[in-house]
Amino acid sequence: MSGARDETPLWLFADQLGPAVYGGEHAHREVLLVEATSALSKRRYHRQKLHLVLSALRHAEQDLGERATLLKADTYTDALRRFKRPVLVHEPTSHAAEKFVHRLRKDGLVADVLPTPTFALPRKDFQEWAGERTRFRMEDFYRGQRRRFDVLMNGADPVGNRWNYDEDNREPPPKKQSTLELPAPYRPREDDIDEQVRRDLDRMKLDTVGVDGPRLFAVTPTEATRALTRFIEQRLPSFGLYEDAIMSDDWAMSHSLLSVPLNLGVLHPLDAVEAAEKAYRDGNAPLAAVEGFIRQILGWREYMWHLYWHFGPDYTKKNELAARTRLPDWWADLDADAVTAQCLHHAMAGVRDRGWTHHIQRLMVLGSHALQRGYRPDELTEWFATTFVDGFRWVMPTNVVGMSQHADGGLLATKPYTSGGAYINKMSDHCKDCAFDPKKRLGDDACPFTAGYWAFTHRHREMLAKNNRTRRTVSSMERLNDLDAVLEQESARDRF
Repeated sequence: MSGARDETPLWLFADQLGPAVYGGEHAHREVLLVEATSALSKRRYHRQKLHLVLSALRHAEQDLGERATLLKADTYTDALRRFKRPVLVHEPTSHAAEKFVHRLRKDGLVADVLPTPTFALPRKDFQEWAGERTRFRMEDFYRGQRRRFDVLMNGADPVGNRWNYDEDNREPPPKKQSTLELPAPYRPREDDIDEQVRRDLDRMKLDTVGVDGPRLFAVTPTEATRALTRFIEQRLPSFGLYEDAIMSDDWAMSHSLLSVPLNLGVLHPLDAVEAAEKAYRDGNAPLAAVEGFIRQILGWREYMWHLYWHFGPDYTKKNELAARTRLPDWWADLDADAVTAQCLHHAMAGVRDRGWTHHIQRLMVLGSHALQRGYRPDELTEWFATTFVDGFRWVMPTNVVGMSQHADGGLLATKPYTSGGAYINKMSDHCKDCAFDPKKRLGDDACPFTAGYWAFTHRHREMLAKNNRTRRTVSSMERLNDLDAVLEQESARDRF
């Protein structure tokens, strides 16, 4: 580096607010932070999502002290022109933002664009791994990550001589309990900054969804460290067993609630991974729980990040299942009270009240419902990205288009992920209090997931019959003696 470049200020986006970005070799630099009103109003975001972003930016200004300048402007470009000096910036986390940053560089407002430091694996290294592949398996990537970063390894072999303990982590919720009866997750204390954010958002009168509520997630490096410590010490040992279960009265269960600080950049993924591995090595958490947690972060999360870039900006246009149904108003408006099915009601209420549900509610309740009803994958991706507090632009395309909606034709996932009510009945405590019967596919109390499963199977029977993993489902459907009645019922269903 030249001496002149060494003094160039560093501009941080709102998801680049941790020491991995502004520390180390950049610890001497002045830091620019920008609140752009146009970015807040560009889409219909969850109210709590906007609160988290503004709180994170303003806490970063406070924590960085004299190093930081926070500018409030209509647009990022306006702020950079007011700042009057070229800035360094790390690669942003979306295609649109990357294109924008390179345009700013041509205009002289950005001096240079540096590699992203908030993930474990550099983008260029993933490109080498991907090579000419046309089909992707997360397990292959995950094992490579374990080897590269020497995580849960004994030399060349995985600890326990197994790479994956997923089969040990599929327990249904414990019977005769309404919660897992664990210590509560870390919850930050709101301060004067949060109160000012709330007043400012009220004044802006933005078109938002969801309800305002207490800040539930860490937005600073200090808070993130506390949240990680609480999870590792008090909740990780129970995480594995019940990570796929759903409980009506326990929204957090044993989940880490670290996706927000990870996606804000205030917690580095390798710090979370190393803390979990240490808990296992010290005898404080079972291997299955630790491996499951590490697979989520070092495996799945990194995989989704890299495939977002690898598949390119047109990936969200994929719609191989020809899903054309627009999102209904009750879905778009988070009107959980309009929903009868308990599993869907609780999932939608979680989004409304917190901007968050855990991964099984996302995939096997919200995603499965959308897949069965043929909601447009582009609209669904946008909905997840704007209503979930951890739904930054890179997060949702591969999770929704690829994993949840199978809209990429199997590029990412080997089969569509959907099920009838039997799965939800097994893995949750919702069905016992539901007006719908998970065992019924026909009648006023027919479960919309059970009946919807067969309607979906019929609609895509040719594709499913060609897939070894779903061929038997088509054979089962063809033996139903009431299939025509089920199809007619579901084509007219307007009550969920």
